[in-house]
Amino acid sequence: MKTLLVLNIPPALEDDMVDYLLEMEEVSGFTSFVVQGHGEGEQLTVTEQVSGRRKRVQFEIIIDEEIAARVIAGLSTRVGKDIAYWQLPVSGIGHT
Repeated sequence: MKTLLVLNIPPALEDDMVDYLLEMEEVSGFTSFVVQGHGEGEQLTVTEQVSGRRKRVQFEIIIDEEIAARVIAGLSTRVGKDIAYWQLPVSGIGHT
C-alpha cells in the first residue's frame, strides 16, 4: 500500500535530506517546502519564542510502506536529529 511520508526538519538539514532522498533508488520523487512550526516553546530560541513560530522545511513523499520504513531507519545517521515524521495512507494517486 502507498503511504504519504511527511518529514519535518530544521532548515540546516535541508541539503543533507535532499542528498539522502536523491540517493535512494526507491524514492522516485518528492516535494519540499518551507513551513512555520507553532507549539511548545521549550526548544525554541528567544527570537522564535517572541515571534511564536519556528522555521522548518517539510518533505512529502508518496512511497510503499516498506520503503518508508527504510527511509525512516536511515534518518538519524544519514541526515541528523530533530526530525519529525508521520505517515498517512494514500487511497488514490493520479495525474491530469
